[in-house]
Amino acid sequence: MNRKSEIELTNMCLIYDKDRILVEEKINGGDTGIVFPGGHVEPGESLHDSVIREMYEETGLKISNPRPCGFKDWIQEDGTRYMVLLYKTNKFEGKLKSSEEGKVFWVDRKNIGQLNLIWNMKELLEIFDTDTYSEFFFRIKNGHYKGELLG
Repeated sequence: MNRKSEIELTNMCLIYDKDRILVEEKINGGDTGIVFPGGHVEPGESLHDSVIREMYEETGLKISNPRPCGFKDWIQEDGTRYMVLLYKTNKFEGKLKSSEEGKVFWVDRKNIGQLNLIWNMKELLEIFDTDTYSEFFFRIKNGHYKGELLG
């Protein structure tokens, strides 16, 4: 039995500073709303280096000490797995700069629920902020994807 599978690897990072978190207002790709910055892991690139590169490209900030804290994943219709590696850090330097991916800006953590969060960002905050969950997985039930937090 072959246990190898194709995986599309991506990352996402919660950058925080005291009571503020950095968010991105997505403006391309069909969906519009608030997410945390992230992107794809390039061929031959380490997971660690990919999140540092992506944060710089999308925010203008050079992060350090990104800590893995969980996953978001699902099986696509073609059988490949899409995996988002979740990181967080409060170590960064540089000047905040938006990119073609979207506008980046700081929000007070207490106000995050008032924003138009897309792509299950509310559930991902549970992973970023607690040790209760480590994965957000989409299962196909009755022909539809249904996400669930797993511990």
